[in-house]
Amino acid sequence: MAGRTAQCVNYPFYLSRGTIRLKKQYVETTIRLSAPGFPVPVRPQPMEPIMTDHDGRKRVIIEAVAPSIEHGAYPIKRVPGESVTVTADIFADGHDEISASVMYRYTSSRDWHEVPMTLLDNDRWHATFTITETTDCHFTVCGRVDAFSSWKKGLLKKYEAGQDVTSDLLAGAALLRKTAASVKKATASKLHGYADIIGNTGAISDAVATASQSSLLQLMRETVDRTLDTVSPVQEIAVERKRALYSNWYELFPRSCSADPEGHGTFQECEKQLTAAAGMGFHIVYFPPIHPIGKKHRKGKNNSVVAKPGDPGSPWAIGSDEGGHKAVNPSLGTLDDFDRLVKHAASLGLEIALDLAYQCSPDHPYITEHPQWFRKRPDGSIQYAENPPKKYEDIVPFDFECDDWKNLWNELKSVVDFWIEHGITVFRVDNPHTKAFSFWRWLIAEIKKQHPEVLFLAEAFTRPKVMQYLAKIGFSQSYTYYTWRNTKWELTEYINELTTTGLREYFRPNFWPNTPDILPEFLQYGGRPAFVLRLMLAGTLCSNYGIYGPAYELCVREALPDREEYINSEKYEIKQWERDSPAGLRDLITRLNRIRENNAALQTMWNTTFFTTDNDSIIAFAKATPDLSNVIFVIANLDPFHTQSGWVDVPYEKFDIPEHQSYLVDDLLTDDKYVWNGNRNFVRLTPHILPVHIFRVHRKLKRENDFDYYY
Repeated sequence: MAGRTAQCVNYPFYLSRGTIRLKKQYVETTIRLSAPGFPVPVRPQPMEPIMTDHDGRKRVIIEAVAPSIEHGAYPIKRVPGESVTVTADIFADGHDEISASVMYRYTSSRDWHEVPMTLLDNDRWHATFTITETTDCHFTVCGRVDAFSSWKKGLLKKYEAGQDVTSDLLAGAALLRKTAASVKKATASKLHGYADIIGNTGAISDAVATASQSSLLQLMRETVDRTLDTVSPVQEIAVERKRALYSNWYELFPRSCSADPEGHGTFQECEKQLTAAAGMGFHIVYFPPIHPIGKKHRKGKNNSVVAKPGDPGSPWAIGSDEGGHKAVNPSLGTLDDFDRLVKHAASLGLEIALDLAYQCSPDHPYITEHPQWFRKRPDGSIQYAENPPKKYEDIVPFDFECDDWKNLWNELKSVVDFWIEHGITVFRVDNPHTKAFSFWRWLIAEIKKQHPEVLFLAEAFTRPKVMQYLAKIGFSQSYTYYTWRNTKWELTEYINELTTTGLREYFRPNFWPNTPDILPEFLQYGGRPAFVLRLMLAGTLCSNYGIYGPAYELCVREALPDREEYINSEKYEIKQWERDSPAGLRDLITRLNRIRENNAALQTMWNTTFFTTDNDSIIAFAKATPDLSNVIFVIANLDPFHTQSGWVDVPYEKFDIPEHQSYLVDDLLTDDKYVWNGNRNFVRLTPHILPVHIFRVHRKLKRENDFDYYY
């Protein structure tokens, strides 16, 4: 960006490496950029008695610009197709009219685009534009006193009151001629023509009528003098590809893909499972770490501290004499085998997501090559990972406070670079909240410079503000508390928090009903209906969702006593799954993913409207596209044990459903169809049959020849 002058309608912007700023005569605020390019707020300086570098004729005040994350310290997030609605408090002294606009520019272009703002109420203005490119964007708000509109308002008031407007007409003609002096010849000619009519005081009524023409108002807006514009600080929009907002994830352990009950799965054998995942409609297949597994302090079955011969160990205990984070477990195959698997996945329309787990086994090569990167106990031994009372003797964390932190950071970045070279563009990041935030901010920004297509999912089951901060500093998606939100009140409150507060500008949820680490009580005791319910809610409430695959497909619910953890967990042993079991959920999963793919309303997170029901065991909500071409109603029985029924109140006017007219709802899960009437309709859901309706709404319209039809 250094040294470029971007072109705008009479609006030169200057971009330099250290700052984003408007040229001096146009700006009141400068924003510094800290490496690697994130804007940080500048501490406001006390106003001095004489503003030698400020044009005191600038009268418009701009405050409370939104969306803005901590005054522009962090970017808001969008994907192509999403809109940005900018609001701001804009006002000036006196009674003059003002005008305002939003200016935005993609970093891939020098051109700025302008969107006029309109007044909402109480000096709050707004404008909306749509992101059309997969590249970062900047926007700012500009406001000015509108001399022409102010003149016209005064003219019309006097004229309507029967007062003499001769002097006013002459002033207006002079204003038009002054404007004509600084514009192109063709435009100047039009302005002089208008000025001649308005300045003809012998035909007052014609002059006033001409002054009121919308064409003249538009011409003056296009030629407005921006010399005295007030400009708000520049805000950043981080734009990622659509998969950041809409994705179906399937977690799979490659080592459990063997057809041999006694064998260790390989990348080649994993191809069959990728084909199955693609057939179910998943977009991303996530692999736990595929690297060599440490032998020292290797964990055994059910996390026992002593491994028996043949125990494969936890994939998260990375590294051995066979290699570290840039190597693959020889039992899975070679790096060439992995490359072929990635290409096979791409041919199926799948992406492989790798686990980015920045930790080591005690026999990782880093331990001996870079001992300075690890924390030592007083006795000189390396400190293993702990989360008291839990101990992870097979894992050693990096010390992000070590003196050699710069080389550590660069080495960890090289791990990401390595796997990107092998076709990986999605990373699920293990426990990012246990590593330095400054490291993540740097790493993600550096990777995005060369590879903007790369996505990072934060596996951060931690405190809310920590989760949110990780999203602010660059993570594309995040795990959430959905796993433990079961009641109607819990779900409603949580979704409203995610979608109607400032979180929606930067925090993209990903709903997982289970993981290899977590088997919630609701699934343990609710049986198959609970698995169906939580799957359907995840896939309709959230545009990003995922499942820990075979265990969820087969409704595995055996847990350690009094724990939300799987017994005989796949984390510590190789499993042989009966993937084609007729009791599994494969058909329902496939249907859900097909419904998501065919209904744009389910491909965004920000459009949920909850309905009132008279039964707290029934939750109902709608998802709709802005133009209402796709409207989905979801009704779910939250009780996995008992049939529940009740009345659902539909705010039909919100979805342009005519009052007192019937309309068709089509259950996309069962293909059953129902005719609903008005705003109040009855539902009955039996969990052991199907606890959820996913209705596509067909609103009743009239053709010009007066017969009804549904669409």
